[in-house]
Amino acid sequence: MTGLATALRTLAVTAAAGLLAVTGAVAAPAPPASAAPEPKAPREFVALSSVDPTILQEMRYTTEHNFVGEPVDGYRQPLCILTRPAAEALHRAQVRLLARGYTLKVYDCYRPQRAVDHFVRWAKDLEDERMKKEFYPLVDKSRLFADGYIAEKSGHSRGSTVDLTIVRLPAVPTRAYVPGEELVDCSAPQEERFPDNSVDMGTGFDCFDTLSHTDDPRIGGEQRANRDLLRGALGKQGFVNLPEEWWHFTFKPEPFPATFFDFPVARRSVAGH
Repeated sequence: MTGLATALRTLAVTAAAGLLAVTGAVAAPAPPASAAPEPKAPREFVALSSVDPTILQEMRYTTEHNFVGEPVDGYRQPLCILTRPAAEALHRAQVRLLARGYTLKVYDCYRPQRAVDHFVRWAKDLEDERMKKEFYPLVDKSRLFADGYIAEKSGHSRGSTVDLTIVRLPAVPTRAYVPGEELVDCSAPQEERFPDNSVDMGTGFDCFDTLSHTDDPRIGGEQRANRDLLRGALGKQGFVNLPEEWWHFTFKPEPFPATFFDFPVARRSVAGH
């Protein structure tokens, strides 16, 4: 070290010591980073099971059996959460269906915005087609936005939209999906596609195909009767069907028609409601 460098270093150390002596300051450790608390649902949201425990729940986005092929962001527990008016309307529909020997089964209910964001990221990754053979065999993945299958906002995030079907009683449980198993086109005949205890609706749930349009003219006979039974039962209780998806219904009027929530799907989100 040169004489000049040594002198400069000594001067710097001396100046720092003098500043501490004058101010009495002591270098404080940086405060630990704290994660922001998770948002909770407004009081108007409830777990469907607290309103009607008889409605079956097969929450697909907590599993790997969905078009993404993995559990979706924000789905912490297999739980249907809805606004209370929507849950109570489902209960009224369920009472009438039970009397006819059927039960409702929900696949998805409230959907956090972070889950929608997950769908958007997945749709932009054109290399990830692990579930194509089952859920969108005839649709080029590059067309998912243009064709309306994926969007940056979802009515599910407002809390009054539900994806569901009808199951004939007594309900036989649907077997678990085995990751990596051979996939079958969701528009194939019921006896060929992935087993579901649902009545035959003509396609599986979340089938990206025009055959999923509720009034597609190729759907007839028992399949048409089943779709009409679902739409009729829910329509009498204030639900409106999305024409492109036989399984998709929104309760009207919505308590939150313009708010897209992002609290996680978890019991703690509606604890005490």
